[in-house]
Amino acid sequence: MNHFEIINNTIAFVKKQLENAEGGHDWFHIERVYKNAVSISEIEKCNTFVVRLGALLHDIADSKFHGGDEKIGPKTAKTFLESENVDSDTIQHVVAIIENISFKGGNFETKPSSIELKIVQDADRLDAIGAIGIARTFNYGGFKNRPIYNPEIQPNLRMTKEEYKNSEAPTINHFYEKLLLLKDKMNTETGKKIAQQRHDFMEKFLSQFYAEWDGEV
Repeated sequence: MNHFEIINNTIAFVKKQLENAEGGHDWFHIERVYKNAVSISEIEKCNTFVVRLGALLHDIADSKFHGGDEKIGPKTAKTFLESENVDSDTIQHVVAIIENISFKGGNFETKPSSIELKIVQDADRLDAIGAIGIARTFNYGGFKNRPIYNPEIQPNLRMTKEEYKNSEAPTINHFYEKLLLLKDKMNTETGKKIAQQRHDFMEKFLSQFYAEWDGEV
């Protein structure tokens, strides 16, 4: 089976697996990350097959929706890729991307071990900021029944990994606890350039949000 067939089969598999997923982590999220990753991979020297598979499978079973189980995503991807007769080195690389892509909170940071992981991580983080990032953040906040904003609850920038995973803070706090931090965590030059524009948009949104909240506009 050639790479083109494997990619097409992976797309079909991911669409099926995520057909009932929460709106911020559904197939359309995967598709956007995939497009971002492909664009970056056209500039950065890398294994494009690994990048494409990593982008498509990076959220195949997000731990947030599986009781915090961080092993189910890599395991699901590995089983699928084995069924497609993908070589073991590629499977190992894709699994490593899935295991290490996620943002873990303010006090937890890993250094990407490959250019392919750097690219997929940048692509995923780009979808967490800007206009789409804002929409996804409030969508997930509503999904978790969190308040939009509470001026009495300040953002916590010193959370442990577990505190970050279990946070029930207002959605606006998430901008400070994650989204506004991502610009400076991008790996590739292409990712950094795109992130800056999306970061600026979020700052403008927050300024407008607070002005409206305080009745100034």
